[in-house]
Amino acid sequence: MENELTLKRFTDVRRELGYTQAEFAELLGVKNTTADIERGRTKLSGKVVAELLKQFKINPLWLFGESDNQYLETSKTSVIPKVVTVDSADRDNMVLVNAKAAAGYPQNISDTSWYQQLPAFDLPIPEFRNATYRGFQVEGDSMLPNLRPGEWVLARAIEHIDHVSANKMYVVVLQDSVMVKKIEKRPNSNNITLVSLNEAYPPYDIKPFLIQEIWEVSSKITFNVDATTDNGLLKQLQESMQELKNQLQHVKKV
Repeated sequence: MENELTLKRFTDVRRELGYTQAEFAELLGVKNTTADIERGRTKLSGKVVAELLKQFKINPLWLFGESDNQYLETSKTSVIPKVVTVDSADRDNMVLVNAKAAAGYPQNISDTSWYQQLPAFDLPIPEFRNATYRGFQVEGDSMLPNLRPGEWVLARAIEHIDHVSANKMYVVVLQDSVMVKKIEKRPNSNNITLVSLNEAYPPYDIKPFLIQEIWEVSSKITFNVDATTDNGLLKQLQESMQELKNQLQHVKKV
């Protein structure tokens, strides 16, 4: 029978991932429930250990108490694009993923034919050479004031979570969604934190294996550009304040 530490770690993994005993059993190919494994009545089979490694990057040595590293190669989780798109001359081109397409992106991430239905273009600017870029439409207001809903970000593919920087924005492709966030790695933590610029949205932790791709935002395409500069806004504000003062003084006199 397994030692108590192994059973505790197996149970902790299930709870951390948020699965019931029945859901976890189904994922791991165990009949009915994982309750008997967790109680030590049923042996933790090699197949289950292999599934934990394959699906969740759980280190078998950690599971059996012989390592402190819960995940295998957490920091080296590959987030490189699953498909690189090219034009008729075999040159990298930039596919545009609009908000509607983003809903199906995680599920079709490895399907080369799916990308062919999306618009693509080549941007002959030096900054967009020698790397793979993709365009994503911004949805929602979680990155205000830097990114507004409906704007587009042009983002460069990166290979590993190790390459992320705390002061940049990233398109993060999870198993079921695409979002733009800042990424923070906490010391002594296996998790990474996704942070919104809009403080109305609290940061939240996720496991690195849930990330399929990461793209570093390098530029944005914006619309409704007007001639109001920050100085212009400041002048408007000062005029409004002066008007308010005048009104208050007028009220006092009356």
